Amino acid sequence: MDFNPVVISVIVLCILCLLKINVLFSLMISAIVAGILSGMNIEKTMNLFVSGMGQNAETALSYILLGTLAAAMTHTGLAGILAKKISKFIKNNKYALLGILVIISVLSQNLIPVHIAFIPILIPPLLSLMNKLQINRKAVACALAFGLKAPYIAIPAGFGLIFQGLIADNMTQNGIKILKTEVWYYTWFLGFAMFIALLIAVFITYRKPRIYNEADEVIIQDDGEKLNKKHYITLLGALITLIVQLWSGSLPLGALVGLGVIFGFRAVPHKKMDILTDEGVGLMGYIAFVMLVCAGYAFVLKESGGIDSLVNNVIPLIQNSRFLAVLFMLLVGLIITMGIGSSFGTIPILAVLFIPVCTKLGFSVPSIVILLAAAAALGDAGSPASDTTLGPTAGLNADGQHNHIKDTCIPTFVHYNLALIIAVFIAVYVLH
Repeated sequence: MDFNPVVISVIVLCILCLLKINVLFSLMISAIVAGILSGMNIEKTMNLFVSGMGQNAETALSYILLGTLAAAMTHTGLAGILAKKISKFIKNNKYALLGILVIISVLSQNLIPVHIAFIPILIPPLLSLMNKLQINRKAVACALAFGLKAPYIAIPAGFGLIFQGLIADNMTQNGIKILKTEVWYYTWFLGFAMFIALLIAVFITYRKPRIYNEADEVIIQDDGEKLNKKHYITLLGALITLIVQLWSGSLPLGALVGLGVIFGFRAVPHKKMDILTDEGVGLMGYIAFVMLVCAGYAFVLKESGGIDSLVNNVIPLIQNSRFLAVLFMLLVGLIITMGIGSSFGTIPILAVLFIPVCTKLGFSVPSIVILLAAAAALGDAGSPASDTTLGPTAGLNADGQHNHIKDTCIPTFVHYNLALIIAVFIAVYVLH
């Protein structure tokens, strides 16, 4: 196993990521390492790499279209009006504010799938209110991170449909057939564990007041703007996006129809269509391309021939121990996701590596689903390069009083990753 191309390639990938080499370059270099060590020449390796990228084409297209949808919603000014209404509604109840932010974050992943695009628009105007209520922004970071992460794990809509579709597709490609509409039957338990972690963070760990510098407050200016026709059309477009994707099972189609409503009823002028598309590509294009490259990398690993020998060598090491198998898979998933910052991109890599191992050890389909989902999601909350941490920091540090590592990454890492690990071990031993 010492010279297994898959093992060496994954080690190279982890090292490159830890050295902060760009994710795309790290994946390509690691794929070449796997190909050469397995006896393939560089030309064949790159051909396999490129052909494998097509397996994530739908996911990449979904990201681009959702980025455009987010840009369109930003241009209507809907988020700014929402911030003003929230500040008036919650008055002096900090838990009401945290609850509203959780709900909005959840909706940003499923009902109105704009991902983190709402945070830099919605949060800065609320900082003065947070300062007045002396809310510890670590609690806010945990609230936002929960809404950005738990929904795609547990809810089969929006980004959840992408994540769970990746799990189903990669399990099917590796010999275990499951529909993407069935994945949430099992992953809801992981979302529930994260909800418990959220309650601990808000009501126990970070419940004490924290004073911030009032001189740097970001003030909400009430210009009297109210919801108008373009805002209602935008909300209608978001709702239709959800309905179409649930009906058709296709997120790209849902996003396309939603954009058609927004542009067709002129919530955003037609002349801005090219501009918004460019913004959408800028917002989500990099993530979309990472998805493509991860699929290509996984395909090279699969074709290298090292998977079977890896499985045969790993089985004796863990001595048929479910505990060691789960621990090993979670550790590798954590390292890869912390490195590349994408739980979505980690799925194809983990599926190729560990589904054969889980099958040989007799893991049930539900336990494999939960294990794969958790191993991929580990590190998403806590990785300095993850949208789940970068998004909250972008909003909470608008006045320079929120540290990315100490105030976002560490709190979210501790609460949510521990919750996922505990939930996995409970699920695996209960579901066998």
